[in-house]
Amino acid sequence: MGDDGLPGGYGPGVDPATEPISGLPSLSGSPPTAAAVSSSPPNPPPPNPSLPNLFPPNPPPVVPPSPEFLPAPPTRRSRRWVVPVTVAAFALVALVYVLDLVLSGGHMPRGVTVAGVDVGGRSRADAEAQLRTALLERSTRPIDVRAGDVTAQIVPKGAGLDIDWPATLDRVGAQSWNPITRATSWFRRTEVGFVPSVDDAALTAALREVTTQVDRQPVEGNIVFDGARPVAVAPVPGQELDLAAARDRLARHWVDGTPVDLPVRTTAVQVNAAAVERAMQTVAEPAVQSDVVFTGKQGRRAVLSPTDVPRVLSFAAVGDQLEPRYDKNAATALLAPQLAPSEVAPKDATVDVSGGVPRVVPAVVGDRVEWATTLDALPGLLAAPVVRTAAATYKPVPPKIGTEQAQGLGIREVIGQFTTSGFAAASGVNIRAVAAQVNGALVLPGDTFSLNGYTGPRGAAQGYVESGIIDHGRPAKAIGGGVSQFATTLYNAAYFAGLEDVTHTEHSYYISRYPEAREATVFEGAIDLQFRNNTQHGIVIQAAASDSDVTVRIWGTKTVDVESITGNRYAETEPTSLTLPKGDDCIPSAGAPGFTTSNTRVITDHATGGEVYRHTRTVKYDPVPIVKCV
Repeated sequence: MGDDGLPGGYGPGVDPATEPISGLPSLSGSPPTAAAVSSSPPNPPPPNPSLPNLFPPNPPPVVPPSPEFLPAPPTRRSRRWVVPVTVAAFALVALVYVLDLVLSGGHMPRGVTVAGVDVGGRSRADAEAQLRTALLERSTRPIDVRAGDVTAQIVPKGAGLDIDWPATLDRVGAQSWNPITRATSWFRRTEVGFVPSVDDAALTAALREVTTQVDRQPVEGNIVFDGARPVAVAPVPGQELDLAAARDRLARHWVDGTPVDLPVRTTAVQVNAAAVERAMQTVAEPAVQSDVVFTGKQGRRAVLSPTDVPRVLSFAAVGDQLEPRYDKNAATALLAPQLAPSEVAPKDATVDVSGGVPRVVPAVVGDRVEWATTLDALPGLLAAPVVRTAAATYKPVPPKIGTEQAQGLGIREVIGQFTTSGFAAASGVNIRAVAAQVNGALVLPGDTFSLNGYTGPRGAAQGYVESGIIDHGRPAKAIGGGVSQFATTLYNAAYFAGLEDVTHTEHSYYISRYPEAREATVFEGAIDLQFRNNTQHGIVIQAAASDSDVTVRIWGTKTVDVESITGNRYAETEPTSLTLPKGDDCIPSAGAPGFTTSNTRVITDHATGGEVYRHTRTVKYDPVPIVKCV
């Protein structure tokens, strides 16, 4: 090829698209010709400033690695030992694995503990024996249980706690087939726990005994008094054993050998220590600093001392506050006696018949302290720092029966009377005592008179003595004996006054000094005599007794006349004989026959004589026993 072509260009007739670039291998895969390969790099084309430089000048030469650093190719002899060694190692591991499988077959997994007892690698029977030896002793040893701030003890066996041995061993399981697991089991410990066996009834009973110590209601903060000194009561939250959760926890942890914490539910208090302190400073402490005085009439004073305050002042929880409570009844009981001399008691109008002519004794209007109003000032006085005195408030108290009312009762004359006699000296003491109590009793129209109710207790304190009575059909003695004779006299006076018989009871056997079927006995708290004033006027009972007889008169306005008809005796019964040890309790008796009789009361109108009422009462008397004292 000539030199007449363009410098660096292509000769005539050469296609640039097919002509290889000088210095690059042929894309067709043919080796480059000698003309195309040069020992020096070809001249690059002139740089085009608009194109990136794809051909950096003077690239670094490629240096081939030195033969001494190349690995030597394996020889045939070294390759010959690789496979046998690998096979031998695998066979050894397999042999060890197989031997381990054979030797540990049917045993517990290695490294396993139950409740801290190592059973790994043992047979099932040996593992159970090991567990029983280690754990059975724990079932009879008391364990501490803690519930809130209470510590108690429970014996597991007695509480129905045991171990389900088959289920526990099943939980442990058998050796794993996994070779990695078997290999690592030589170096690790795994706690699997036990399966409890529970007697529900026994465990519940044991835990209920614990609840008696644990369970408590919340104690609200409060203030109490030690003498005249107020003392703060610290609030205490309530607590209650959570039985279901406690049962579960105790069943799972009783073998641990450490105290078991049982869950409790707490109940918060509302009144805290701060509320207690406020009440202490504002109410309790000022209340006991000095006397509180109430002044009354006639210069009288009632003093509430600091030592009296605890009977009057207390505190109660209201929401989250401690509020004072003032007991007016207790304060009245303390203060009223001190001002009683300044009071005037109300007095009913009465009708005095002692002179033979009824005379009205005027009523007296009372003047008494109105304590309910007076004590309204108590809270302020107890809290006052200096002035702790207030005047008592008095209030007029009208009598139940006023003078005008008594004057209009129409009490003019005796409308019924009766007298009995023949009593022993001791009985006479009691008869005179009860007659004095009843004398002057005023019964308004429509009211009922009760002998027991009017006199109240009739004991030694009221001046009554021991005398003869009838006890279960035979003579005996008791305090108040003889009052029945007064009851018989009063009953007959009311009978002939035409008053309504409400209730009365005859003696069990007949007493000759009383009219047959027209007599009455009484016994305190059991047998009473009652009659009703069924007239339009008031009545007054006049009673008087001497050493030998007692008389009762009923005063009023006479409107009726009364006739008494006594029936014949019939159905007589003979007495029985009793022999008793001689002594104070034995009263000899000659005895008397029993019988049945009747009495008919006929009431007629006093003005017209017409019959207005008729009533027959039949009475059976028991025979009086023959009593011999030997």
